[in-house]
Amino acid sequence: MQDVLDCYKIGAGTRLRKLGWVLPKPPTPLGKYVEVNQVGSLLFLSGTLPIANGKLLFTGRIGEKLSVGQGREAAGLAALNALALVQAHLGDLNRVKRLVKLSVIMVTTEDFTEHPTVGDGASNAFAQLFGPETEYAARRTRHGRGDIRG
Repeated sequence: MQDVLDCYKIGAGTRLRKLGWVLPKPPTPLGKYVEVNQVGSLLFLSGTLPIANGKLLFTGRIGEKLSVGQGREAAGLAALNALALVQAHLGDLNRVKRLVKLSVIMVTTEDFTEHPTVGDGASNAFAQLFGPETEYAARRTRHGRGDIRG
């Protein structure tokens, strides 16, 4: 098991194949924004949502219409979509060295308090590809909002 966990010896693309994961087709923007912007050796992603087959799969507030588990699943799907965008942009996930920052933005009720648990849906996906250190090495922010339109 250690050879599988040693992410510094194998790249994220190789690890993805070893895990048997198949990335979704990279999503297209639902508005007027650029999803991937490269500055030097850094990639910045924007608007990565829980989309499959061109449709937003999760809608509604977490803590009201959506459960914590569904929120976590949505965050994981958004993470896979982010990886699909990166792979399409770079051509190979093995070129990615590490995750520097992760922002998880979610629509929640006012009294919702389980933001970290929902955010773990994305963090866990990245940790499986880039190693457990990613869970703690990357700067992660979580934002719960009543409304994120516009």
